Amino acid sequence: MVQQAGAPWLQESYDDEDRLDALLTGEPVRVPGTGDVRRPGRAERETRRLVRARAILSALPVLLVVVGTCYDCLTPSDVTAGPLFTAAPLVAAPLYSLRGTVLTGLAAIVAVLAVHVGLGLLGGAGAITESVTIVTVAVLAVLINVLVRRKNERLASARGIAEAAQRAVLPEPAARIGGLDIAARYEAAQAGAFIGGDLYAVQDTPHGVRLVVGDVRGKGMGAVAVVAVVIGAFREAAEQESTPEAVAQRLERALSREGTRRDGPDMVEGFTTAVLAEIPHGGDLVRILNRGHPAPLMLLPDGSLRVLEARETAMPLGLGALEARPDRAEEWDFPPGATLLLYTDGVSEARDRHGEFYDLAAGLTGRVFAGPGALLAALTEAVARHTGGRATDDMALLAVRRPERP
Repeated sequence: MVQQAGAPWLQESYDDEDRLDALLTGEPVRVPGTGDVRRPGRAERETRRLVRARAILSALPVLLVVVGTCYDCLTPSDVTAGPLFTAAPLVAAPLYSLRGTVLTGLAAIVAVLAVHVGLGLLGGAGAITESVTIVTVAVLAVLINVLVRRKNERLASARGIAEAAQRAVLPEPAARIGGLDIAARYEAAQAGAFIGGDLYAVQDTPHGVRLVVGDVRGKGMGAVAVVAVVIGAFREAAEQESTPEAVAQRLERALSREGTRRDGPDMVEGFTTAVLAEIPHGGDLVRILNRGHPAPLMLLPDGSLRVLEARETAMPLGLGALEARPDRAEEWDFPPGATLLLYTDGVSEARDRHGEFYDLAAGLTGRVFAGPGALLAALTEAVARHTGGRATDDMALLAVRRPERP
C-alpha cells in the first residue's frame, strides 16, 4: 500500500502500488495475467493531475502561516499580515482532514498571538480584532471541512455504485476466450464518468466466439438502460441463434420492445449502431454483420491493415422497420497473428483543435503490437494526443487476436 505524498494529515491510500505509480508518473502498468502493457487512460490521467495539484496545494496553508509570521516580524507594527493568517485555515478546509484543519487554525492563532506578544501589541484594539477574526475564520474552516468531507463521502459512494454498474453492464472480458486473445477498453469522455452509451460484449458459444460493439443514440441514464438491454439480448441470442443474422434480428426486436417503453423522441428515433462478429472455432475467418457502425479493421502480422467495409449498407438496430432488406453477414479472412479491431465513433470522429478527424487507419498502418492490450493502450494514447485531452465522445474498443500457430 502506498500513501500520497504531502502533509501528514493529507494522505490517501491506494491498494495498487503500480497503479499509483502510473497515476503519478504516467509510466505504463503491466496488466496482470497478460504480457500486455497498459498506460493510464483518460480518467486516470485526470486523476494524476488532481493528485499532483493536491500535493502542491497541501503545502500552501503552512506556507501562509510561515510567510505571515515573517512578514509581521519584518515590517512596521502598523502593517499586518492578518489576511495571510486568515486564509490559511480556509485553504486547509477542503484539502486537509478534520485534524489537519484544526491544527492549521491553531497554528495561525498561535502565530498571531506570538507576533503580538513579541511586538508588545497584545492589548491593542487592532490586535484583538485581528485575533478574533482569525479565531472566527478557523471555526468556520472546521465547519466547512466537515461539510466537504460529508459531500466527498457521498460522492465516493456514488462513484462506487457507478463502478459496480460498469462491472455489471460492461464486465471486463477474459484475456483469452475460445483460443483467442481478447482486450477491451472503455474511455468516457467526461472525467469521472464510468459508463455511457457505448457498449461491447464477447461470448464463447457453440457457433464460435461472438462479439458486439455498439453505440446507443443519446446520453445519460437512458442510454445506459439501452446498453443493458442490448447486451442482455446479445448474450442470450449469441447462445441460441445459429447465425449472426438471427442474432441481429433478436437485437432488433429487443430494441423495438424497449422503444415502446420510452417517452419522447427516443420512442421513434432511438437506435443503436452496432457491428456483430462471429469467429468460428477452428477456422481462419470471421463473419461480420454491420448495422450502420464504423467499419472494423484487420491488422495483419506484417503491419499492413485492411478496412472491413461492408459491401452493402444497413440501417442501425432499432430502425429495421424502415428498410425491408434482410441482414447479410460477410466473411473475411482472419489469419493467425492478425488482430481484429472493433471500435465506436469516439475514435474515428475524435477531432483536434483545428476540427480535423483522427485518421485511425493511417495511425495504425505499418505498426505491430505485442498484443491486443498494447494495441488499445497505444490507440487511446494517440487519440488523447490528437484531441489534446478534450475528447467529446465516449470510446469503446475491442481487440481480438488469433495467436500464431506453434
